[in-house]
Amino acid sequence: MKNNPPYLLFLLGLLLCLLLFVLNLSIGSVQIPFSEIAGRLIGKPLPKTSWETILIEYRLPKALTAILAGVSLSVSGLQMQTFFRNPLAGPYVLGISSGAGLGVAILLMASSAFGWAIYQGGLGIWSIILAASLGGILVLLLISLTAWKVKDSMTLLIVGLMFGSAVSALISVLAYFSEAEQLKLFTIWSMGSLGGTSYAQLTGFSIASLIGIIPVLYRVKSYNAMLMGEAYAESMGINISGLRWAMIISTGILAGSATAFCGPIAFVGIAVPHMARLIFKTADHKVLLPGSALVGAIILLLCDAISQLPGSAQTLPINAVTTLIGAPMVIWLILRRNFSKEF
Repeated sequence: MKNNPPYLLFLLGLLLCLLLFVLNLSIGSVQIPFSEIAGRLIGKPLPKTSWETILIEYRLPKALTAILAGVSLSVSGLQMQTFFRNPLAGPYVLGISSGAGLGVAILLMASSAFGWAIYQGGLGIWSIILAASLGGILVLLLISLTAWKVKDSMTLLIVGLMFGSAVSALISVLAYFSEAEQLKLFTIWSMGSLGGTSYAQLTGFSIASLIGIIPVLYRVKSYNAMLMGEAYAESMGINISGLRWAMIISTGILAGSATAFCGPIAFVGIAVPHMARLIFKTADHKVLLPGSALVGAIILLLCDAISQLPGSAQTLPINAVTTLIGAPMVIWLILRRNFSKEF
């Protein structure tokens, strides 16, 4: 493992992230010149009032949401790969995102399906965050219980997929019995979108992401030992039980909050940590954690720029774009079959 952070790579990544951030603010159905956006970021007013409204009310919170979602999903994916010591683990593949979706589905559709008065529309975005996080943590707990009995990593992946399928079936049952209005709300949410986030919701997302990342920062040194196995980690004086719970809570909050605000977003959690390993050429989590967060922000900003269809009023679902980029990456990783160097 390399101990010295590659500062040049981090600097280049930050510059690329800033460039994509400005690009996201510039492109869309209404084109705002790149130079005008750059000037506005340093305090120069835009020449058109309509541009100011589009930038401040829609595009800025959308770009910030992309950064937060990219960081949250990437860090949660890295934790899952470390937790299971499995290169193909991730919040979407292991069914955690489906669990978060189940929490939101119960919140939005249970009232019409079973008469449970859970969501009345006035509980605010925090109720959706809580429901999604609890759903994600529940599925992760079930997988963790399985992990203590089943040591084979590929078997755990299959179990995770089965949990995801079972959760999707429960969501389908809720959808079948729900009323049209609740079903429409959930369908729109499940398509995945980075837009429509208000500044109040963005603040909530930021707080939830910060709470989810704190356990990671606190125990980052223990993550490297986990890659060597639990016996080795215990010999180093690490509280394995406490570390597992920290990972479970952190991943549940990060993946749950990202899913709550943006809907299910596939492949970011599984592909980005591997991209970070390839870029930074290390398995040291003191480098991989900030590296994965940075690459995740870059990838989602790039996917958001692609989904904009510049010059068109149409916008592609963000989940479709991340899948088109992430799926070939995962297939390539499987074909490499040299994960033993990293796990």
